[in-house]
Amino acid sequence: MAIATVDAAGTEHASGYLSVSGGRVAALGEGSPPDSALATADRRIDGSGCLLTPGLVNTHHHFYQWLTRGLVPDSDLFSWLTALYPRWALLDAEMEHAAALGSLAALVRSGCTTTMDHHYVFPSDGGDLLAAEIEAASLIGVRFHPARGSMDLGRSAGGLPPDDVVEETEAALEATEEAIARYHDPSPGSMCQVAVAPCSPFSVSPELLVGARELARRHGVRLHTHLAETADEEAYCNQRFGCSPLEYVESLGWLGEDVWLAHGVHLAAKAISALAATRTGVAHCPSSNSRLGAGVAPLPELLAAGVPVGLGVDGSASNEAGELGTELRSALLTARARKGPTALSTRQALAIATMGGALCLGRGDEIGSLEVGKLADLALWRLDTPAHVGIADPVAALTLGSLPPLELLLVGGKAVVEAGELTSLGDEEIAAAGGREAARLARRAGLN
Repeated sequence: MAIATVDAAGTEHASGYLSVSGGRVAALGEGSPPDSALATADRRIDGSGCLLTPGLVNTHHHFYQWLTRGLVPDSDLFSWLTALYPRWALLDAEMEHAAALGSLAALVRSGCTTTMDHHYVFPSDGGDLLAAEIEAASLIGVRFHPARGSMDLGRSAGGLPPDDVVEETEAALEATEEAIARYHDPSPGSMCQVAVAPCSPFSVSPELLVGARELARRHGVRLHTHLAETADEEAYCNQRFGCSPLEYVESLGWLGEDVWLAHGVHLAAKAISALAATRTGVAHCPSSNSRLGAGVAPLPELLAAGVPVGLGVDGSASNEAGELGTELRSALLTARARKGPTALSTRQALAIATMGGALCLGRGDEIGSLEVGKLADLALWRLDTPAHVGIADPVAALTLGSLPPLELLLVGGKAVVEAGELTSLGDEEIAAAGGREAARLARRAGLN
């Protein structure tokens, strides 16, 4: 099998091997594995005709939107949000669990081993939505970074969301701190790490942004928010704060190695320099940005400046496919459409989806590349199908071709997907739950 390690040297093997022990990579290299490794192996997998890569890392998502896909299909972000906020205000824990299962199934089938989820809508009578998605991630077997979001700036106070979907500032901070205490595991190989994630400049007060920053740094967890996604957001910040979105959060102490920002579409050269100087990360979401007409992020400029960039699906209702693997191709095509054929290479696209994402989530020492001692989070892609056989470069086959079938997905050495099928739950069970809860949400909204 071919191997793309995505290590710092860009090491690749045309025909290689990899062994796993104790949930970590034990050995890898060119040629056949040593006889001693074969003699002690519990299982041997023939990767002929395949490409082995690190598991993909998803740096921005909204699982709950799985139940509202296909709605408001021809709108910009602000109009889309305004239309969907009232329905999201009706969510409960059962809906969240079903939505998370659907979202996670799409992610792992497309090669994702680590994902975050940015959840920021918490109806007062909805139950424990964060617990519901954490349980779903545990069932699927994915490495999870739930980002406890929040909104406290309702429409009556100059924000975009209606007042009935926002929280009180102190209540949001208290709930976020409780989530850290209950769910955050900072230990090596952790399967669940919590981030602090107030939603956006147009839905969060300065007091909540500052309080969230202080809370996160007090507990040593990461910070996340939407930023510079649309021209409307740029206009909002200039009118309300007298500066750009990046300048606004910078004034509140929101840049640093422990921060990653979603989208970063509308960034001037000065803003990119500030991100690079502070090692603030960016989650690039090419399909969602295109679906909502938000624009194309300055990806080549971000990478050239040294900004850590990861790949993101974004909301399931602004990316109805919900797959991370297909975002590699989207990132390549949108970058090249904007800046020409050398704007982004096939290897850069793979690196963004793996090591770049690991850096954004603060896990670069454990995941994102195939190296001895790192966690055995890996994806084995079939390239001997009619759609891929004959493509000379296996990395190009993955990043420029149609998404290859996934032969195997390991998280910490444990199989999550085998021969394209989840090892945990069946398709029928996930589909039935998603359909049932989407219909129930629609009934609550009085639509059927």
